[in-house]
Amino acid sequence: MHALKGRLLMDISPSVYEHAAFLIGRTPWEASRDGELIFQGHAEAYRRYRQTPIMPGIDIYNLEPEAYGAVIEEPHGIGVPGVREPVLGSAYELTRLKPLDPRTSGRIPMMIEVAARLAREFPEADVRVPVSGPFSIASNLVGFETLLCDVIADPDRAAAALMHLIDGQVAFAEGLKAAGVDVAFFESAACPPLLSPALFRRVELPALKSIMARIGEVVGHPIPCIIGGNTEPIVEAMLETGSNYLICPFETNQEAFMQKVWDRTDVRIRANSDVELISRGTWEQIRADADRIVRLTAGRENVCMGTGALPYETPPENVLMVMEYVRNL
Repeated sequence: MHALKGRLLMDISPSVYEHAAFLIGRTPWEASRDGELIFQGHAEAYRRYRQTPIMPGIDIYNLEPEAYGAVIEEPHGIGVPGVREPVLGSAYELTRLKPLDPRTSGRIPMMIEVAARLAREFPEADVRVPVSGPFSIASNLVGFETLLCDVIADPDRAAAALMHLIDGQVAFAEGLKAAGVDVAFFESAACPPLLSPALFRRVELPALKSIMARIGEVVGHPIPCIIGGNTEPIVEAMLETGSNYLICPFETNQEAFMQKVWDRTDVRIRANSDVELISRGTWEQIRADADRIVRLTAGRENVCMGTGALPYETPPENVLMVMEYVRNL
């Protein structure tokens, strides 16, 4: 936030992933497989929205599973690509994986080059590449139902399996640092009710704290911890990671979430609006939700407004209107 004539000015940053493909007239599948198209899409998004940060990617949670051998399936039409099927039979098989190499594994080298190119094209911009957390990677490699069964059957062994994925993600971060760009950390698969607060603390939190601390050492500062979904029950645990940036998702009890972080003004909070309204709502609905976010955060320092991932076909004029409205309040 910025001081302006004794008042606080709310900033707003939309999350652009598959929507970048829409802006250049390509499908998410086409753009996701071609570094030139990813660059064009996110360059166009930044020219239009000037969002902070630029987070290049289309199907961001697929990068690491593909690097570990998962097949990403082409969807019909404008759907977002996804993992065809699990490639491991249990969480314990994660310990057999060799850590990914950012120079050679899957599309990761392509994404690093795209990010570096965006940083050169827009030197004033903050470019941060999405790096997935261990539970999100495991859920794609093992399958969510199998992973949850393993977590319930032997939580300590499952926690140890998640720890095995850390080295590869740290190597990914080192590749990004060498390319002159930064990291945004995503771990939405671990949110309640998919994983209970008690199991989050026992199984996920040790790996989460370790990976975030190690990546923070690589890039030289604490990293954002981006977990979507119903995160209000795990806010206290998320704060234990040392992150200085959390999102307050639209899907959670945002009032209770904000109460829990209100006095932690060292942590930037991005309160998300309803992305479905921005994509498909009337201007009156979009404006009313923006007003709600402003009321929700009024009086707290170090906040901004954001969105979940913009749907592919979101009208750009809706995004621009709400950004202008919020910044001019």
